[in-house]
Amino acid sequence: MSRTIDYYFAPQSPWTYLGHARLMAIARAAGAAVRVLPVDLGQVFPVSGGLPLGKRAPQRQAYRLLELRRFSEHLGLPLHPQPRYFPVAGDDAARLIIAVDQHDGGEAALRLGGAVFAAVWAQERNIADAQVLAELLAECGLDAARLEQSRRPAVQERYAANTQVAIEAGVFGAPSYVVDGEIFWGQDRLDFLERKLRST
Repeated sequence: MSRTIDYYFAPQSPWTYLGHARLMAIARAAGAAVRVLPVDLGQVFPVSGGLPLGKRAPQRQAYRLLELRRFSEHLGLPLHPQPRYFPVAGDDAARLIIAVDQHDGGEAALRLGGAVFAAVWAQERNIADAQVLAELLAECGLDAARLEQSRRPAVQERYAANTQVAIEAGVFGAPSYVVDGEIFWGQDRLDFLERKLRST
């Protein structure tokens, strides 16, 4: 029986970047569909008592950098733990991914998502810059019109709806993967997600 993975993510999340390619491989192997659900972490965090990075204790911030280096090396993925453009607003990129999903489908949206994540963490590009987003569309072979379409009210409404659905589902961070109502938070839980998809 085909399963669906609800994929809640924020474009500026390093953990989303680190898990994205593995998620795609797991979904393909399981024949699972992936629902593309960018969310506004600024709305998600407060509901569960989470704090934005800059407000976390110094010990937590230092350990985060250590873990980013560890996972980058472990997975063989290039990553700048403190990239030039970070913190960065991810809202415009999130809306662009939604516009692509609406017009070109989930596969194209996931391809663009992967390019956006790598742009922040591997290439040190500014995903809050419209020119960078236009370049990423072109690099993914997608229509430049998606950038203008991403600014339309229907896209913002979908972004807000995604965020509300995430909160109602119990999501409190990114990336989160939900299958049959069960949450798997973080790219380091992908093994458990894979096991879930293999179960009958």
